[in-house]
Amino acid sequence: MKQATQMHIENFIKEKPEFEYMKDALLKAIEILAECAKNNHKILVCGNGGSAADSEHIAGELLKSFTLKRPIDDDFRKKLVSMYGEDGDFMADNMQQGIKCIPLTSFCAYNTAFLNDCNDSMLFAQLVNALGDAGDVIIGISTSGNSKNVLLAEKIAKAKGMKVISLTGETGGKMKEISDVLLNAHSNITYKVQEWHLPIYHQLCLCVECEMFDM
Repeated sequence: MKQATQMHIENFIKEKPEFEYMKDALLKAIEILAECAKNNHKILVCGNGGSAADSEHIAGELLKSFTLKRPIDDDFRKKLVSMYGEDGDFMADNMQQGIKCIPLTSFCAYNTAFLNDCNDSMLFAQLVNALGDAGDVIIGISTSGNSKNVLLAEKIAKAKGMKVISLTGETGGKMKEISDVLLNAHSNITYKVQEWHLPIYHQLCLCVECEMFDM
């Protein structure tokens, strides 16, 4: 792990000492996510309600620059220019490297069709089955840790050889048992758990980006 990443974690704990208990879990989650990204695998994210919005938020931070510049690599730049000339230069200058992240909450047509035609508890599990591969990671978000559609998605992920990171409330709920890393907020009140989740996943995004792109 890069020294800059370790400094990010140290500064985070210094600024928010209430997260001290989670330090080791955060480091493990960062290692899993960074390994996934470095090997060009995918991060799948899911949750319900406010946690669905958090899923979209996480993807937004990973698919484009968060705090660091992410210029495309020289070989791809040269290819674009050789293929498209001036347009290639424009695209190369205005494009960033991304970390593959899919919010499973985003498939409007699929989600409505599945909810109409199938068992709603399998909504995310079906997407993990269709999109997930060994080496990928799922981030499941549930304030209770018991959201059935998130739990079943994590079980499918585990069966496919994926790593499982869970953001939950204090007890971890049923998701605790299936998780490779549990990031459990010190509350069981839904909106307070969600308030804990934001700085947690911002720190994950910050540190994974650092691992990938900090020179």
